[in-house]
Amino acid sequence: MDISEILSTKFTEFDIGTPLSKVAGAFENQELDAVVVTDGDEYRGVVSRRQLASSSNQPSAKVGSQAQHVPTVERTEDVREVARLMIGSDAKTLPVLDEERIFGVVTADAILEAVRPFLDAVTVEDAYSPKLVSTTPEATIGKALNVLRESGIAHLPVIDGDELVGMVSLYDVIEFTTRGGSKSQGGSPGSFGGRGGSGGRHGGFGAREGDSDRMLDLPVRNLMSDAVVTVRRSAPLDEVVETMFEHEVSSLVVTADQTGDPVGIITKTDVIEALTWERDDRNAVQVFGLDLLEGMDYDDVSALIESVTSKYGEMSVIKASIELQEHKEQSRGVPLVLARIRLVTDRGYFTADGEGYGATHALRLAANAVERQLLKGKTYGQSKKQSDAESQEHLYGWWLSG
Repeated sequence: MDISEILSTKFTEFDIGTPLSKVAGAFENQELDAVVVTDGDEYRGVVSRRQLASSSNQPSAKVGSQAQHVPTVERTEDVREVARLMIGSDAKTLPVLDEERIFGVVTADAILEAVRPFLDAVTVEDAYSPKLVSTTPEATIGKALNVLRESGIAHLPVIDGDELVGMVSLYDVIEFTTRGGSKSQGGSPGSFGGRGGSGGRHGGFGAREGDSDRMLDLPVRNLMSDAVVTVRRSAPLDEVVETMFEHEVSSLVVTADQTGDPVGIITKTDVIEALTWERDDRNAVQVFGLDLLEGMDYDDVSALIESVTSKYGEMSVIKASIELQEHKEQSRGVPLVLARIRLVTDRGYFTADGEGYGATHALRLAANAVERQLLKGKTYGQSKKQSDAESQEHLYGWWLSG
């Protein structure tokens, strides 16, 4: 299955000189995940809602300074390959090129909608993150913001004792602190954590324009949504996708089947990643852009990953994804290359970038960065189990028969 029938030719585009304040206004459209950045007719990158919310740039800064280089795809690209590129680049929107010009975009939502019927054989337990990063109702909004940014997540469950009582989103915190935070008492509950909001909130603290420090000292219960969407650990992934679309959210809190206690979280990215699982472990290392490497082949890349991970005791690498992307900038004829390494291990996730002239140089810089993370023990979540052979056979049958 290729993306020709699920790509969209409607996308929002900004020139590199556009102020970020104008770009931020575009994201008032709740359906918009990312905008395309161009320089005349030349594609320069994308800026995502999450990226803009996490940045500390002045509104007068230009969008070109925030453009993120993500892979581009052709309109005939295979859906599974696009899913891999999304995971490797940590992007939910990829530009689609036609003769080196932007033709459209393909989004994670479009992929999930297309593959939903084939996800019934894989369960939440196969794909979710069992480490639940959370906060308490009495924690300050400032502390919650730090947790969101440090953990690289957009939604933070609020737990009071053992009870799941709400959700706070990165977007709500940013909007609250930058726009004055005027909220009314007793808002009606709604679906939490939507792309632009968290539904019903506790309020009543009035406007505090220009007093962001004071607002960050307020407790999370003043901002959190009190409507929480959950899913059972045994539920199939097609139910997960249906629930996400129904409530317009990108993550669900996972609960134990018997007790209903919160035990983890599952996101759209987790479901997309399930599409990239291999049928066996022979290809634990995936390399995208291998042809860019000079003096290295697949075995050399695998050996590099093994040498990095073998230095830190017993750690099993479930999956290693390496993406190489060449830029047009050159130095003495050698192109600038972005290398991104993403490790899924039994000790958690590790991800790092390296940028240098020549793919081999960039890859080694990224490997050094991952090594430093391993040394510090900095992870981005718990690892997931691989699905069993029968589930994978069902999941991939539609690709193999196509």
